[in-house]
Amino acid sequence: MRTTYSVVSSPVGDLTLVAEEGALVRLTMESQRHAPPSADQGERDDRGFAAVREQLGEYFAGERTTFEVPLAPHGDSFKQRVWALLREIPYGQTRTYGELARALGDVNLSQAVGSANARNPIGIIVPCHRVIGSDGSLVGYAGGLDRKRFLLALEEPEAARADRLF
Repeated sequence: MRTTYSVVSSPVGDLTLVAEEGALVRLTMESQRHAPPSADQGERDDRGFAAVREQLGEYFAGERTTFEVPLAPHGDSFKQRVWALLREIPYGQTRTYGELARALGDVNLSQAVGSANARNPIGIIVPCHRVIGSDGSLVGYAGGLDRKRFLLALEEPEAARADRLF
């Protein structure tokens, strides 16, 4: 299996993209918790990531709300189910850990959902930053709460921005 990587500059710092056989398996941020060691990134190949680079650029410019790149995150069946739910959260919206647990059929799974969310290997594109605490607070983000705040602000609907006093 051929594994390649590329590094992309972004407003939230450098992002490391890793692909296996042309499908994105990882997108990690600098100093991200739960990031695997860089030794298993394969060889650098910036050309093979042109579509991901372009789409990330459009996303950070506010011109893209969904991503259209092949994904192949590594994880057990429960994590895969959680990550699939994350991809269903629309741009500009959030969900709580409890809402995701209910969608999986068991409200008692909230902590397990949080653990799977924290170990999402494809940040931003699989939007784990859109998951918030039950009281609406920003809780937990492997990339750090400042980045989570930035990403949510980037995606905030124009109407909501206009209604804010500050």
